[in-house]
Amino acid sequence: MRICKIGEEVLSLTCEPVKPEEIDDNFRNTLNEMFDTMISANGVGLAAPQVGIAKRFFVLMSDDDVKRVFINPEITKTSAETVAYEEGCLSIPGESESIVRPVKVSVTALNENGKRFTIEDADGLLARIIQHENDHLNGVLYIDRGDEEFKKEIIAKFKKRAEKAAAKAAARAAKKASIEAKIAAKNKKGK
Repeated sequence: MRICKIGEEVLSLTCEPVKPEEIDDNFRNTLNEMFDTMISANGVGLAAPQVGIAKRFFVLMSDDDVKRVFINPEITKTSAETVAYEEGCLSIPGESESIVRPVKVSVTALNENGKRFTIEDADGLLARIIQHENDHLNGVLYIDRGDEEFKKEIIAKFKKRAEKAAAKAAARAAKKASIEAKIAAKNKKGK
């Protein structure tokens, strides 16, 4: 799966809930693909909008190496105590920032079989990932919670990268069209 990068519209959307009838074998295949994508990108969490799906679900694998699926998650409680932690994101590769979040979080969600579960007072890396990935479902990136200047820098940097990539793609397409036109002209002459 292709991971969407900052600046792509899907990352700024509030996602739609997953309907119970959507949780089928095809949906579970998507979840498996998301785990594979996340692991191959050395991530610990991946939300549906990060792979272009504007639906409320994410996958994660915390420091206990347990694969967890959260469908239509609801954070029901957060601790008053907070902690700063260096966060990164697969949609903003190569960047990180210290972000303050609650130390503990309770969440209710559906699993990959549509069964409701609750995690009470998750803490450590698990709590951090749940909050980070849940933010994605609301169109919020970690840089939206940090330093405003850092956010501006990152947005400008990735916009410039996207413009360069688009220019390269346009140049490749033009070169390909030119070659195809020359081949077509040569074939026409040969007839």
